[in-house]
Amino acid sequence: MSELVTARIRATAAKLTLPHLAASLGEFVSRADDTQMGYLDFLDMVLAEEQALKEERRIRHALRVSGMPHHKTVEDFDFSYQPGLDVRKVRDLATVAYAEARANAAFLGPPGVGKTHLAVALAVAACRTGYSVYFATMDDMVRQLKAADAIGKLTSKLKVYTRPQVLVLDEVGYLPLAREEANLVFQVISKRYERGSILLTSNKAFSEWGQVFGDEVLATAILDRLLHHCEVIAINGPSYRLKNRMQAAEAEAAAG
Repeated sequence: MSELVTARIRATAAKLTLPHLAASLGEFVSRADDTQMGYLDFLDMVLAEEQALKEERRIRHALRVSGMPHHKTVEDFDFSYQPGLDVRKVRDLATVAYAEARANAAFLGPPGVGKTHLAVALAVAACRTGYSVYFATMDDMVRQLKAADAIGKLTSKLKVYTRPQVLVLDEVGYLPLAREEANLVFQVISKRYERGSILLTSNKAFSEWGQVFGDEVLATAILDRLLHHCEVIAINGPSYRLKNRMQAAEAEAAAG
C-alpha cells in the first residue's frame, strides 16, 4: 500500500472518528496478507474491532459517571459463604431482564453480608447492556435533595435520581429520616414507578420502614410503589467483613 493511500485512509478514518483504524492500519493490512483475507472479511474485521473498542469506551465512561463505589460482578461474589442465598434468582437478575421490565430488586440483611456487592453487580450488568445507571446512598441522596430544595432547585436535582434507567439506592434505613426527608424519598420512588428500576439495599425489614421514614402512611405509600414489581432477596448469613478481619487477625497471630 502506497504511503499516499495510507495517509489518506488514516486521515479519513480520523474524520470519521475511527481511531483504531487510523492507528492500526498497518497491522490490519499485515493480518490480511498473512491469512490471505478476502475484501469482505477484511472490512468485517476492521469494523468489528472498531465497534468493540467503541463499546468498551462507552462502558468505561458509563461506569465512571455512575458513581458506583466499585465495579464488582456477580462472578466475584462468594456464594459459598452465603449458602442460604438463592443463586439462581441472583443469576436470573443478572440477565438484566429486570431493567427491561422496569422492575426493582431489594437486598435485605444485616451489615457485611454482600448486599451492596450484589446490587452493584446487577447495575454493572445493566450498564454493560446499555442501560444508564446511577448509584447513591439514601443519606447522600436526601442531603443532596434537601440542599437543592433550599435554593429552589429541587426539580432539576430530582432528575439526577429519576432520569437513569437503573438507580442503585444503598443503605436504606441506616439512619432514620424526618418526615420532610421521607417525602423527598417518596417523590423519587413515585416518579420512578414503572418508569425505571431501583436496586436497593437495606438492613431493615419492610415492617420496620414506618420507623425509618417516621410515618407509617408514607412508608406504606413508598412500599406500595416499590414492591409492586420487585424481587426481594434476603441475605441472613455471616458478615464478609468480619470474616476478613478474623482471617487478618489469624494471619497476624500466626506470623507473631
